[in-house]
Amino acid sequence: MKLVILDRDGTINVDSVDYIKSADEWQPLPGALEAIARLNHAGWHVVVASNQSGLGRGLFEVSELNDIHAKMLQQLADLGGRLDAIFYCPHAPDDACQCRKPASGLFEQIGERYGIHLKGVPAVGDSARDLVAAVAVGCEPHLVLTGKGEAHRGHPLPDTFPAQTTVHADLSAFVDHLLARETEAN
Repeated sequence: MKLVILDRDGTINVDSVDYIKSADEWQPLPGALEAIARLNHAGWHVVVASNQSGLGRGLFEVSELNDIHAKMLQQLADLGGRLDAIFYCPHAPDDACQCRKPASGLFEQIGERYGIHLKGVPAVGDSARDLVAAVAVGCEPHLVLTGKGEAHRGHPLPDTFPAQTTVHADLSAFVDHLLARETEAN
């Protein structure tokens, strides 16, 4: 199974320090939805693993999160793309759960859902915590320089990132890289 795991905020959509709390606030990053559709058209399954601590902090309800995801899925469908699943952690940072990245619980749930080991599965995020969680289950880490990743543009990555992290300008550049690598391998 060809699987890619994506973070949401800062990777697929514009992030906000005030959290994305409604469908009106959710805006895709330029080219991100098109990039997911290109992955789908190349036979890749795409799932999202996202911390949504705004739920645990009481900033929005599950119904608003569902509305956000419905908007994202509809805009993606309009481009001929899809997400196979969305996994999210609803906890606040001090809840000490196992699913909030940098813990690996969301990734473990994905592996269990699909009945696969995640060794070598590309995982894309905009922060060290996304990639630390991914590497803990054997995923291949990819950083995008959007969202929180923007702070690393033009600078070497700090030691908080896994050593084997590959850096891309944005999600579209990651997809270009992955599809080119796949073509070379065939």
